[in-house]
Amino acid sequence: MRWTVDVINAHDAEALRQVYGPSVRARFPMRTVRGADDLVAWWGTVFAAVPDLAMTIEGMAENGGRESGEVFLRWRLAGHHTGGEWEGIAPTGARVDLDGMDHFVVADGRIASNFVVFDQMQFARQVGLLPADGSRLDVGLKSAFNALARRRRR
Repeated sequence: MRWTVDVINAHDAEALRQVYGPSVRARFPMRTVRGADDLVAWWGTVFAAVPDLAMTIEGMAENGGRESGEVFLRWRLAGHHTGGEWEGIAPTGARVDLDGMDHFVVADGRIASNFVVFDQMQFARQVGLLPADGSRLDVGLKSAFNALARRRRR
């Protein structure tokens, strides 16, 4: 996993093919990606969207061995959304600083599945898709939503 993070930091999507099993399944908060080809392509779009992307390992736990088992990885990802679209969001120039976790399943020495968790609301606020927490726009949006929710309950 440390090698994988080093490769991510080198922005070498093609090299990641070495650790992905042919039918790898990665579940991200926004979508599920299946197969090594699609996962390598997905990373390519992330590297294009965040050209200065850097990932750091905050914690790691393993169960099993190098050939099969599970790895939990807590990480931090930082960079600026200045390149291409990221999950359909046009570049904003905003600094992105996310923390998240991955649960990897390793089989036959390769990643068979990956379940990724991070705070999408944190991401949306950072890129400007949602207003800043506590801002006038945020308070107004929550008030309007709450009024609509009360109305629907009647």
